[in-house]
Formats: sequence, structure tokens, C-alpha cells
Amino acid sequence: MQCINCQSKNLGKIAPDHYYCWNCCIELRKKHDLFHVHEVDLDGSLLPLDDLFTEAERRVQ
Repeated sequence: MQCINCQSKNLGKIAPDHYYCWNCCIELRKKHDLFHVHEVDLDGSLLPLDDLFTEAERRVQ
């Protein structure tokens, strides 16, 4: 598995179906057959980034 943003394979598993990319610092959450992408803000809140990727790019392969 690799990050849909930077294509790095340096992903850590946070929880079931929930991953963190150590290269570009985004969280990927797998729900059904799509990844939902979030950036971690300085205060710890999650900022959605789904609109930056097409549905085809976010599809679990």
C-alpha cells in the first residue's frame, strides 16, 4: 500500500482502516472502497482533503 498523495510506502497504521503517511503527514481513512484524506492541523484537528483527489484516485485497489 502507498500514499495517494506522495506515493510513499512509509505508512503507519493508526487503527483498523486508518493510516498515517510519515512522508507527507496526512491521514488516510478507508471507508467501504474509498480513502478519505485529511491533513492534521497544528491544533490536532483534521482538515478534509478529499476535494483535492478524484474518486478514482481515492479508490482502494
